[in-house]
Amino acid sequence: MPEDFLADPQSEQFGQNLFEQTVIGSNRLSNILVAAAVSIGGIGFLIASISSYVGKDLLPLGHPSNLIFIPQGVIMGAYGLAAFLLAIYLWTLISIDFGSGKNSFDKSKGILSISRKGLFQEINLEIGFKDIQAVKLEVRDGFNAKRRITLRVKGRSDIPLNGIGQPRPLIELERESAQLARFLEVNLEGIS
Repeated sequence: MPEDFLADPQSEQFGQNLFEQTVIGSNRLSNILVAAAVSIGGIGFLIASISSYVGKDLLPLGHPSNLIFIPQGVIMGAYGLAAFLLAIYLWTLISIDFGSGKNSFDKSKGILSISRKGLFQEINLEIGFKDIQAVKLEVRDGFNAKRRITLRVKGRSDIPLNGIGQPRPLIELERESAQLARFLEVNLEGIS
């Protein structure tokens, strides 16, 4: 079961001055399986389109040479091209590990440093502890489930600390958010 972020073993104790969390990005098994399926499907559609154009069965399954090139072969080619472009996008996100990064809470400096890998650049954000108003645990179940830990910051919208992915167990999120609120010495806001 993939986790959105993992505490660094050396700084897992909240009593110290430094606490770091590693955020897992898009380089996950589930994303790799989806990208592989899209790639294979796209190649299949492109080969079916080429088979209908040249009149030979280039695929071992079915008989794509029996398809009429216009409109069926053209449509198959368009699907294959769209899947190919989507696969390139997905493999790019996986290769750069989009969204991965680190949350670093430094009590001695009074600064929270957040860094994430973006598509074309790395995103870095520094926030003073004095601007952090609360740690907030957001839980929404249902079709579009959301379970995340955010920081309520003065003058900004809530800043999510964990990455996106499979919803983690509620007990684990409650424990982490309570420990973080104790470490930062701010209130913990309830489930919303």
